[in-house]
Amino acid sequence: MPEIQLGAHTVRSHGLKVLKLHMHDWLILLLLGVIEIILNVIEPFHRFVGEDMMTDLRYPMKDNTVPFWAVPLIAILLPFIVVHVYYFIRRDVYDLHHAILGLLYSVLITGVITDAIKDAVGRPRPDFFWRCFPDGKGVFDNVTRNVVCTGQNHVIKEGHKSFPSGHTSWSFAGLGFLSLYLSGKIRVFDRRGHVAKLCIVFLPFLLAALIGVSRVDDYWHHWQDVFGGAIIGTIVSFFCYLQFFPPPYDTDAYEQAFAASLIIYNQCLCPLQLSPLLCLAFGISRGWGPHAYFQMLADFRNDQESNNANCLSVQPSEPENVYAEPQRHIEISRSNTRDGSLMLDEMESQRRPCISC
Repeated sequence: MPEIQLGAHTVRSHGLKVLKLHMHDWLILLLLGVIEIILNVIEPFHRFVGEDMMTDLRYPMKDNTVPFWAVPLIAILLPFIVVHVYYFIRRDVYDLHHAILGLLYSVLITGVITDAIKDAVGRPRPDFFWRCFPDGKGVFDNVTRNVVCTGQNHVIKEGHKSFPSGHTSWSFAGLGFLSLYLSGKIRVFDRRGHVAKLCIVFLPFLLAALIGVSRVDDYWHHWQDVFGGAIIGTIVSFFCYLQFFPPPYDTDAYEQAFAASLIIYNQCLCPLQLSPLLCLAFGISRGWGPHAYFQMLADFRNDQESNNANCLSVQPSEPENVYAEPQRHIEISRSNTRDGSLMLDEMESQRRPCISC
């Protein structure tokens, strides 16, 4: 039986395998990037802006408190750093790959949705008057009383992209994903009542909210634009996180981590004569790992069962998938899962010598 090292699933050992498995996901991600560029190039819908509507559109033009170039740094680079820090601690390429892929999907899907709505709605920004008439002299059509802008085309074009706020949606997409990622890793919803964990999870949301508030303070957006952007970013980040990770509040994820630790002990670590306490710590301390990690454990367990069956000249049985279907994963009673200490005591008292090839 091959020896299994803790934390052996690194970029060097399994990175290429994981990348090939999700090559089509990266191609779709590239396509989303192209669509995002196109949506920023095309001309948005120029909504009718009458003379009597200019009352709420005369706010002064100001520079951005949070520049455009700073949004990717905050929404992508900051979570990217956190994910890599966790990788260097745990050496889990499955978690690294799926966290990065989920983060990029969250931001790009949000960007496509946001810019598509921007172009379709064409709502004028609060400072639209000064974008349209930089000299302060309004010019309107004699019949329709619609604006006849005299400003620069690119400034006017940007003035028709108020709803929803791109700064806000991107921030909530990236930082919202980071909050969900942290909540799973530090097990915020473990029912132990540690409020400090909850405060850590709220910090990215607070930063995203402050970025949204800055858009209103700079008169680049109405409050409805910021509110809509926050909803879009939060919902997309939640869906993208669940695509790769179990819900951080789901107790089944804890059971799967516990079950995974038992699998590693029974199938892998038993020949090494390692304590089940170490096995339990390895399985559960990982937090809520990605779906692919548990699938990898399932495949490994099936391989080990097959190897053991061949060595013992026993008719091989049909392999059992412990994760492909959540309703059919390893049957561990909830009472034993909730009381891990009792199970460990039972394991220690009933330990038997392992049979290896």
